[in-house]
Amino acid sequence: MHFNPTAITFIGYLVLMVLIGFYAWHHTRSFGDYILGGRRLGGLVTALSVGASDMSGWLLMGVPGAAFVAGVSESWIAIGLTIGAWLNWKLVAARLRLYTEVSHNALTLPDYFRQRFEDKSHVLPVMAAVVILVFFTIYCASGMVAGARLFENIFRFEYSTALWVGAAVTIAYVFIGGFLAVSWTDTFQASLMCLALVVTPVAVAMDLGGFSSATTQVAAINPDMLNMFSGQTAIGIISLLAWGLGYCGQPHILVRFMATRSISVIPNARRISITWMIFCLAGSLAVGFFGAAFYAGHPEIAGAVNENHERVFIELCKALFNPWIAGILMSAILAAVMSTLSCQLLVCSSTLTEDFYRRLIRPKAGNRELMIFSRGMVLLVSVIAIVIASDPNSLVLLLVSYAWAGFGAAFGPVILLSVWWKRMTRNGALAGMLTGAVTVLVWHHFAWFGLYELLPGFVLGLAAIVIVSLLGKEPRKEITDSFATVEKRLVEQS
Repeated sequence: MHFNPTAITFIGYLVLMVLIGFYAWHHTRSFGDYILGGRRLGGLVTALSVGASDMSGWLLMGVPGAAFVAGVSESWIAIGLTIGAWLNWKLVAARLRLYTEVSHNALTLPDYFRQRFEDKSHVLPVMAAVVILVFFTIYCASGMVAGARLFENIFRFEYSTALWVGAAVTIAYVFIGGFLAVSWTDTFQASLMCLALVVTPVAVAMDLGGFSSATTQVAAINPDMLNMFSGQTAIGIISLLAWGLGYCGQPHILVRFMATRSISVIPNARRISITWMIFCLAGSLAVGFFGAAFYAGHPEIAGAVNENHERVFIELCKALFNPWIAGILMSAILAAVMSTLSCQLLVCSSTLTEDFYRRLIRPKAGNRELMIFSRGMVLLVSVIAIVIASDPNSLVLLLVSYAWAGFGAAFGPVILLSVWWKRMTRNGALAGMLTGAVTVLVWHHFAWFGLYELLPGFVLGLAAIVIVSLLGKEPRKEITDSFATVEKRLVEQS
């Protein structure tokens, strides 16, 4: 192990996260607390927790790496994500929060689907749980890869060792503190991520003589790096913008809406979250953009970045700051990885516990038994994700894009219509979920037209819901009455 000021800073950060986990453990009294925090998150914690759980290691590795190679043409993904996130807050957040409460206090998305459509056969929630486990395991693997890259660089570990060590800390505070630990650490980690993504591109630009000079130097490398349309086709731009469609289907983001104290905190949380997101995405793109000019002028230290462009943020921190400051800034990568990975592990664990173990195997299980089982599932999912991430050639953004598409297409149309359309039926939801998930799997394999699989998956899933719902019987009165109750409460609490 290689110790230096940067490594010491990292160790201090890791210890702090675990201590927060222990503090949250003292406030976790029940299984509901462990997986949803007792529905008592305030506006600031909700806003930053949504952002941090959304923006994983790809924010500080994948996006800067893409901008390092292609320039501002990679901005389309940031535009799509920002629009999609804003629409998710506006169209889904408040309605889902109320609907999960009306639906017998549903604690997970599969449980919400079961209660929303009164599915006594359990087919819909089981299918939802399977989708969560398949795509979240891939998503968790992306976080494991990003964490391994970081520990590999800081402590000079072999990749396999770095993979296990990096995962261990996240597993520790999720295992101990559950949802509260994840949400509280997300608030701190989101602040650190934003700080790093503001300070680093400013420092790079100043080293290059200012923003104008830095931009000129990038243009000297390749003028097309300043062209939003360079290297992009119409299908390519549509594919990047389509990332925004994925937001209303991401369980680790939706669960934050479900955990808010009340819908009254959502408008302010939305403003904070979107502002944070704009700063982070703009900073992430700027790191790669200005980094291209920096390393063109310093070819003697560009070897690591040229070998793997996703390391540009790490290498810039090491080159521009003293080791102590670099350690703090690079901890932002760890923050991004840990915040998303921890939430994903908790969602997988709660799904296995609530929707399989309690619903199908041990309906009368008590709180203690459920919490023990849930913690065991954190370990199980972690080990599977580590196995998937064991390939050292894995790229973070590729793993994320696949999982993001899977959730966006399978759950996005179902969530969106379930909170807005009272005519939607159980069979319609099931058809939409299956159509979206299968479309992503098939389209990803064949890569037709070069179009991102999320878009056809979302559109076909949406169409399947509408067609099957309209062809079937109208929902029972009890179901439409619940819908009316949500509409009434929205009016009363707005």
